[in-house]
Amino acid sequence: MGIGLLCELILVLIKNKNIKILLNYVIGPLVFCLLAWSIYRQLIKQNNWQASLQHAWQAIRGAEGWKLGLTVALMFANWGLESRKWQIVIKRVQKLSFIQSCKAVFTGTTLAFFTPNRIGEYMGRILYLDEGTRVKAISLTIVCSMGQLLVTWWAGIGGILYLQAFGNTKLLHTFAGLWLNMVLYFAIAGAVVLTLFYFRLAGLVRWIERIPRLQKPVSYIRVLDSLNATILFRILSLSVLRYSVFIGQYYLLFDVFDVHVTAAQVAGTVSVIFLVLSIVPTIAVITELGMRWKIGIEVVQLFDSNITGILATSLAIWIINLVIPALIGSLLILGIKVFKNKK
Repeated sequence: MGIGLLCELILVLIKNKNIKILLNYVIGPLVFCLLAWSIYRQLIKQNNWQASLQHAWQAIRGAEGWKLGLTVALMFANWGLESRKWQIVIKRVQKLSFIQSCKAVFTGTTLAFFTPNRIGEYMGRILYLDEGTRVKAISLTIVCSMGQLLVTWWAGIGGILYLQAFGNTKLLHTFAGLWLNMVLYFAIAGAVVLTLFYFRLAGLVRWIERIPRLQKPVSYIRVLDSLNATILFRILSLSVLRYSVFIGQYYLLFDVFDVHVTAAQVAGTVSVIFLVLSIVPTIAVITELGMRWKIGIEVVQLFDSNITGILATSLAIWIINLVIPALIGSLLILGIKVFKNKK
């Protein structure tokens, strides 16, 4: 009874013209300000943040500064690939242009910034869809995430095996070696299960259809039945390309900040960083930067002990790949009319 009254009250408020204006045009600037303040608070709470910023500033002014510019350019390639991937799957319920898909993806990064393991990303993206297709679009968006997660986990498994074979033997006999083994076993089990689910989506939908009590929920995920093997492999291919962009960004920034690692070592260490970040619950605006710093130090020091360079690289990646897109998305929210006036 109480929930029903609350819903009715919300509907009455939404119908009010002034409330609509507030929701549609004020929320963007508020989110932008909140995001900027949260980023500042998160940054100053981290140890050695001043040294990392100073190191970053010196690198920008040096001869290697162009590599930082290239890393920023690769950020747009990164989110462009994600936008194309989402555009491919979402056309099962609604056709979007590439520009619209990009706007949706950037808006999703803004909401993801405040939620554990970026789950708010789904809600941000579907704001650009028609109301009748939004619920169905969530399941398609999850498929995009599954494809990227598959690449992350299998690459992470390979990365751990590489670290165990070629990393600092002395450090691997400490706690670092123990937690790497724990992550490895968990990742193998999770990757196998996720792979089976990913390539058996149609069969999963048909199995759920047999359960009478799930008839209504299955109507929202029946769209997954239209994703054939060709589309699923296409999503995986774009996910691999996007993952390669991540590796390239780290390779450039490690070089900028004097972390002396080979291309193979970058691929091995970064894949483990992404694997752990995908498993450990984090919130980008609160804990992810600290987690990136901690994992980066533990993993990269198996090959190089330049802690300041590792911290500066992690900070730069966090700002370029998460903060800047989230700020762009917060500005794009200004252009969304979440509650559209009906004639």
